[in-house]
Amino acid sequence: MDSQDAVDMGRQAVVVALLVGSPVLLAGMVVGLIVGLLQAVTQIQEQSIAFLPKLLAMLLTISLLAPWLINQMVQYSHDLISSIPTKL
Repeated sequence: MDSQDAVDMGRQAVVVALLVGSPVLLAGMVVGLIVGLLQAVTQIQEQSIAFLPKLLAMLLTISLLAPWLINQMVQYSHDLISSIPTKL
């Protein structure tokens, strides 16, 4: 294995991590923005109000996208493990 192979494997790991984590983080960010706007409009400045909607949105996103997320991680693991004999 040369240095280019190590860089490619690291790059692929980062891409898969971003691909798997992005939908959940995006859902939390969108719900947080909406709750923040509602808090600004109503002038309710309680920090704990935003926690539950974000948590529920993130859990809903995980439950809806779980098959796809697991498929992405399994595919990456399969590709990584199957490439071991060619890298040695």
